[in-house]
Amino acid sequence: MTDPIVNDVLAAATAVRVADRTADGPRLAVLDPATGQAYTEVTTGSGADASAALDVARRALPAWAGTPPQARSAALRAIAADVETLAAEREWPALITRETGKRLAESTAELGLTVAYFRIMADLLDRQETERLSVVPGIAHRVTARPAGVAAVLTPWNFPVSIPARKIAPALAAGCPVLFKPSELSPLSSVVLAAVVERHVPAGVLSTVLGAPGDVVDPWLADPAVGVVSFTGSTRVGRLVAAAAAPRFLRTVMELGGCAPFLVLPDADPQAAAQTLLVAKYRNNGQSCIAANQVLVAREVAAEFTEAFVAATGKMVVGDPTDPATDLGPLAPAGDPARMAALVDEAVAKGARRISGGALPDRGHFTPATVLLDAPVHARVMTDEIFGPIAPVHVYDDLDDALALHRATGYGLAGYVCGTDLDRAHAVAERLRAGIVGINTGTPNTPWIPFGGVADSGLGYEGGRPGLEAFQTFLSVGAKAQV
Repeated sequence: MTDPIVNDVLAAATAVRVADRTADGPRLAVLDPATGQAYTEVTTGSGADASAALDVARRALPAWAGTPPQARSAALRAIAADVETLAAEREWPALITRETGKRLAESTAELGLTVAYFRIMADLLDRQETERLSVVPGIAHRVTARPAGVAAVLTPWNFPVSIPARKIAPALAAGCPVLFKPSELSPLSSVVLAAVVERHVPAGVLSTVLGAPGDVVDPWLADPAVGVVSFTGSTRVGRLVAAAAAPRFLRTVMELGGCAPFLVLPDADPQAAAQTLLVAKYRNNGQSCIAANQVLVAREVAAEFTEAFVAATGKMVVGDPTDPATDLGPLAPAGDPARMAALVDEAVAKGARRISGGALPDRGHFTPATVLLDAPVHARVMTDEIFGPIAPVHVYDDLDDALALHRATGYGLAGYVCGTDLDRAHAVAERLRAGIVGINTGTPNTPWIPFGGVADSGLGYEGGRPGLEAFQTFLSVGAKAQV
């Protein structure tokens, strides 16, 4: 029997639209990027709603923090099982696709990643033990993990389920009640996750409020009950969150913008490197924080690599993201096709050669996959986060020069290296300013390992043991027996 939870969420949104309920806050249209049209509306919360959620979370903190770790990990496993069941049905993946424009297969894969985050955090919690040390004669030391407090979780639209899961799962595992603000662009996909979580945790342990950041986030960050804020989004907004958190020295975990270099070394297999770039660049329609941005290719392999990549890009089908034949769907924000066009026009004006795909659908937020050959080093496509299906290619003669272009951006989230000599590839990866690097792979991340940026790409870690510890404090006690 199909779980009704997705349809329940959609029905609630439709009821808001049909009944014209506005008492709880302004109405927000939810767009389908494949058509450019609104398909439903939701009501947003107010500052009063955010404060009410905070009061509930504050009251829930003592009991949830005191819940035995085994019970918390069991709740996470139950959440994972529900998500896994729903991922096998069509409704939730279709909703993710309808809100974000990503291909249906990618939406299903996102739910699989969500399952992994909850299960892995449960595993890590089960493995975490009180540490006991006898390193000072006569004194026994004990180190115990404790929840950091209420957790504020602020997430973007491009992965509306797996990114919240990456934050909510470790927060719940640590014993932190969660205040959750999803993106206004893809709210319903996130609300489904919230509804699943709420089935398996006590009332008040997760509260979801959708609304303007100033109304929702500001009261949370100012309250002493909130012990950690985890944010994923742009570097610009990250600075605003950090500024709001600074007066209280509030712990922040921030995964911000990126401008990932894709380095093709002289010994790389050009055909294999081109296939790797297809994944690293065009996954999620290019709208991923770790997407390849600067394509830096050694001259020795540039001709064959470029020919292979341009040919593969030219074969990509742009269209309906629910059609299995589609390779590239629409961009979620309505203004992004115009933003992509402006980036391409600027690069071409500075000397780049544009190679774009063919015809696009006549409606929706579609843009062609575009390769920019001879990309000028000072064009924005080489210095800023693109967040779309544009691949600027720059040929280098000296690796040091290529690495200097990478470091000049100020970002430090992800990077990619392609080469047949793995020892050399690892040595180059060590020189990148990045939190995660893929060598001969466009998908280097997994929930088992820490993931986070440096410099303008943020601070703190998600995933792996550091992802759990981001929501914990540690009490160290040294005890001397009295004689």
